[in-house]
Amino acid sequence: MLNSLRDVLNDSVRDLYSAETQLLKALPRMAKAANDASLKEALTAHLEETREQAARLEKAAELLGIKSKGKTCLAMKGLLEEGAEIMGEKGSPAAKDAALIVAAQKVEHYEIAGYGAARVFATILGEDEVASLLSETLGEEKAADEKLTGIAEATVNDEADAEELESDEEDDGDAEEETDEDEDEVEDEEEAPDVKKSAAKNSKKPAAQRR
Repeated sequence: MLNSLRDVLNDSVRDLYSAETQLLKALPRMAKAANDASLKEALTAHLEETREQAARLEKAAELLGIKSKGKTCLAMKGLLEEGAEIMGEKGSPAAKDAALIVAAQKVEHYEIAGYGAARVFATILGEDEVASLLSETLGEEKAADEKLTGIAEATVNDEADAEELESDEEDDGDAEEETDEDEDEVEDEEEAPDVKKSAAKNSKKPAAQRR
């Protein structure tokens, strides 16, 4: 039940805790699925940060006199399901990395919004220590988001685009081969009537002439 700003803060802390614990399970799979070395490293590093962030939320809950557990963050559940769907897709490594970065940044943006709002609530309510804990994590989430953007712009997006060009060139080559084969078939079909006409003429000649 939400009857006051303190209720909203308590609910937010529990929601964020659920989000972080879900992310702890998903990040190793995301790092394993990543092809780009920098992306794999960034996701692995954020796993360690996430452990610390969950611990901070436990501390924040203790300071607020509430339990950190007991709520399921449905938003994070949906975002991670979307990420799992991307990891299960077939396709080029760089294109999948680009999609994986998008999925990871959606997670970061959700957390940035959640931590930012919770910090404001804590500050208004005079929960300065809680606000400090939330602020520390907020800074890490923003840095993680910026790092993902940097990886996308430095390598992954260009590599995905290059793979698309290579794929288009291969498709064009296949199309040219099919066109050549079609032209050969047309030529064969055009020659066939002449052969039939010649055979027909020969069949009409008297036996003596055919000799």
